[in-house]
Amino acid sequence: MPSFLDQARWNGKGLIDGWQSLSGGTHDIRNPATDDVIATVAMATPTDVGAAAGRASAAQAEWAALPAAQRGKILSKAADLLEEHGEELIAWIMRESGSIQPKAAVEIEHSAGFIRHAAAMATEPNGHTIPSDDGRFSIARRVPHGVVGVISPFNFPLILSIRAVAPALAVGNAVVLKPDPRTPISGGVTIARIFEEAGLPAGVLSVISGGADAGEAMCTDPNIAMVSFTGSAEIGAKVGELCGRHIKKVQLELGGKNALVVLDDADLDTAVSNAAWGCYLHQGQICMATGLVLVQEAIAQTFVEKLAAKARQLPAGDPMSGQVALGPIINDRQVDRIQRIVDESVAQGARLVTGGRHDGRFYAATVLADVRPGMPAFDEEIFGPVAVVAAFATDEDAVDLANRSDYGLAAGVISSSLNRALAVGNRLNVGHLHINDQTVMAGPFAPFGGCGKSGNGGRISGPANWEEFTQWQWVTVKDSAGLYPF
Repeated sequence: MPSFLDQARWNGKGLIDGWQSLSGGTHDIRNPATDDVIATVAMATPTDVGAAAGRASAAQAEWAALPAAQRGKILSKAADLLEEHGEELIAWIMRESGSIQPKAAVEIEHSAGFIRHAAAMATEPNGHTIPSDDGRFSIARRVPHGVVGVISPFNFPLILSIRAVAPALAVGNAVVLKPDPRTPISGGVTIARIFEEAGLPAGVLSVISGGADAGEAMCTDPNIAMVSFTGSAEIGAKVGELCGRHIKKVQLELGGKNALVVLDDADLDTAVSNAAWGCYLHQGQICMATGLVLVQEAIAQTFVEKLAAKARQLPAGDPMSGQVALGPIINDRQVDRIQRIVDESVAQGARLVTGGRHDGRFYAATVLADVRPGMPAFDEEIFGPVAVVAAFATDEDAVDLANRSDYGLAAGVISSSLNRALAVGNRLNVGHLHINDQTVMAGPFAPFGGCGKSGNGGRISGPANWEEFTQWQWVTVKDSAGLYPF
């Protein structure tokens, strides 16, 4: 049997200076599709966070002093290991997060890409010379923060951890990673193992699972200089407040209520395909998921009928069966939240075209039509497989409806007229704009993040990594020291 994760090594433990027991006891990890226990991890308390941050701080200077090419070589080896053991790791992602196989496979592929991009980043130019009027040699260079804390979510556990861990390491930071306690294997242990085998020095990366108290400790620990958080807007606001109180840099990538605008000159079948993918991929449990489908009135009814027909063909069930398009919702509380939003919206006049029901954690692909502002389905991020369709009259109306959201992560516009699509898209208040595409899009080369409740204006990945994971240092050099007037 494949054994790269070598469960005996880490079961019931966390990684600080080697694998060890933590002071918060242990926590069973359950398959959301079956509720079976698949592993046990150690739970960190604030004391453990302090130990990890202290060890990381002690290891960071030596790591940063390594030649950049050597750091890059270790990262490249980690990417190789991730791909080499991909089949085994895909199975863990499926069982732990409820992913269907293709989505889990994409996590491996994209995560390797994020690591390789970070490896190349290690040897990129990291500063420039500054003009000097007095003979000094003057440069501005980017230097690591020190220790970066990473708090990641359950939905894309590997990608949303590694996209912060890899660039932070590449430029010389040490990292303390706290994955979501529901997915600590895919989002934590996997990363610990690839870097362990790649030769990352001990202490440079700690991986500890934990609850809210551990996250708060990361935001307040004096050894952690920056926190990178991906999760809900509600928790992100608390993280931002704590980090601000302790004068830490914080990068927040939060939720979204992402609009897909379908103009009346769009090809209907293409538009429906885009909407289904954006709404239903990974059960809609994606910050970039299409949370609002805005369709021009002339084609709205036909669009809804076609989308409902597609939704009825998407079975939900255990991903390990290989026979489903949708896996389970992550837990019962989230199922209840989805059902509450659907039921309240229908009670306020929305039309349930298909779906709107669940069998345990398996929620059927759903279409809600005739949705209006003020309904929960229009206003709230659902994080479930619900296509929310609202009609609009003019292009101006589409812009107005899309910009009513407090979020500002992603948007898509579909039209046969590129100029018309751009005219609409250029007026949308979002961090990601996709013309003639749906809203779920990410990659190692593109700056990722949003505005409003979707984030604090920071970005992650691509050219943004230098901005987030390093800071400017100004250095001047004189041939010899001189005298001043006093």
